[in-house]
Amino acid sequence: MAGPEAEAARSECEAPALALGRYEACGMAEAGPVPLDRYTSAVLDWRWPVIAVAGLAMLALTAGAVFIGVTNDHRVLFDEHNPQLLAYDALEETYTESDTALIAIAPGASVFTRETLSLMESLTEAAWQTPHSIRVDSLTNYNHSESVEDDLAVGPLVEGAETLTDEALARVEQIALNAPEIAGRLVSADAQVAALAITFALPEDADAAVIEITDHLTEVLDEYRSEHPEVGFHVTGDVLMNRAFADATKDDLEKLTPFAFLVIVLVTIAVLRSALATVAVVAVLMFTINTTLGFAGWAGTVFNPVNAGVPLIVLTIAVADSIHIVSGAMAALGRGLAKRDAIIESMRENAYPVFLTSVTTAIAFLTLNASEAPPFRVLGNLVAFGVMWAFIYSMTLLPALLAVLPLRPGRGAGKWMFLDRLAGFVIARRTTLIWVMSLVIVGLIAGISRLEFTDNWIKYFDDRYEFRRDTDFIVENLTGLESWEFSLDSGEEGGITDPDYLHAVDAFAQWLRAQPEVSHVQAFPDVMKRLNKNMHGDDDSYYRIPEDGALAAQYLLIYELSLPESRDPKTPQHQRP
Repeated sequence: MAGPEAEAARSECEAPALALGRYEACGMAEAGPVPLDRYTSAVLDWRWPVIAVAGLAMLALTAGAVFIGVTNDHRVLFDEHNPQLLAYDALEETYTESDTALIAIAPGASVFTRETLSLMESLTEAAWQTPHSIRVDSLTNYNHSESVEDDLAVGPLVEGAETLTDEALARVEQIALNAPEIAGRLVSADAQVAALAITFALPEDADAAVIEITDHLTEVLDEYRSEHPEVGFHVTGDVLMNRAFADATKDDLEKLTPFAFLVIVLVTIAVLRSALATVAVVAVLMFTINTTLGFAGWAGTVFNPVNAGVPLIVLTIAVADSIHIVSGAMAALGRGLAKRDAIIESMRENAYPVFLTSVTTAIAFLTLNASEAPPFRVLGNLVAFGVMWAFIYSMTLLPALLAVLPLRPGRGAGKWMFLDRLAGFVIARRTTLIWVMSLVIVGLIAGISRLEFTDNWIKYFDDRYEFRRDTDFIVENLTGLESWEFSLDSGEEGGITDPDYLHAVDAFAQWLRAQPEVSHVQAFPDVMKRLNKNMHGDDDSYYRIPEDGALAAQYLLIYELSLPESRDPKTPQHQRP
């Protein structure tokens, strides 16, 4: 066969002809339409019922979104039986809660003035009114002990700051800057910043308590800032970080996701050159996100900073599925196919690749179930769920919507000529590009050695969060937020006053103080050394651990009896020395 007849025969076997179901022209009469074509035809024939069923399924699942929670509790990062979490809980049960807030004041000059110390006294008193607070430690209420004749006097370092003489101020400064319990923690070495620490006992509903505490502190500090505009007030701590985490998670869910959605819509319009085609893509995205979040709610999911990115991840994958199918249909329309035939052709070309992409992506995210951190398991499961629903909607809702909408070939559809030129360039210079890209890849792989693994959660926040700015100031001028707490068992009843035990703990504390990363260490032997000095007429040569365990126990008992009411270090609601 030659000439015009051969040309006509070849045209019968081209894609448009096949899309129209004309298999017999190519000797394929026995095969008939492929199963996927029959499926797509059925979806198009029943487009309105398909849209209705998809809508009902989406609404039923979306109803669960109201049950989604947001938490700021760091415990969600660990399994219930995680050994580190169990050790942390045991430490809190043995001593006290470690949830704290640290308020620093920076007057811009020495803090050892009547005005600043008076302000610190007032702020310390106000801090006791903070909800769920069980202890307030500050520069002014530091329990200073000293020998008065034959008695041990224990009391706040500062009382009635406004009436202090210059000599008394100098004495307070000298004591504060040389007291290891507070120097470097509640007062800076250069005496430019002072602080107070609030310890909390959070109830079972810790999230609500954190909000209550931080709202109260914000209100109090706003009042002090208005009354003392010349003084800088900065606040940080575990409780403040938990609130910042909750706010960041909420921002991601309420602000970042809608912004990303808007960007995707604009890019889709630019790529498809068709507003109606974009409507179909947006509908699939909305159905997918609503379904995923609704399922998360029905499953009782509580979002936190680790898994708050679920909507963004699902959104990105869902738009890829939809764009492949819609762009294929628009390209077929641009070649002159009828809308129904264009949709069938696009489904035939893209269904299998989209399926493979969805399944492999879901499997990859499901591997996060091997993680020891529950939030990563939640992230993997929800993304996998959303990815598969994106595929389902792309195979059902999307072709039905394309059939309903009055689609026309987009402006410039199928004319991305620069892609053709790029392909030609790559093919023509394939050998050169292979070598060049291999060198680039090797260079990038070398950067793996520079990766650092850290759990410094402060760096999670940028400077737009006041918590980050305040924390940076306190870290630079006073102390760090990260802390280690060691519980060192003496091995016997009352063994904490045994000289050997005290010497061992003191040696450990001195080693820690020598580490360059450590800014402050507070240890029980410091109390015992101070008491030994006090009981010897404040002779500095006796600032050492008592050599007699029984005598050390008596010192500790006298110290406890001399403490102001409610400041006994063995009282359960307060920290031990």
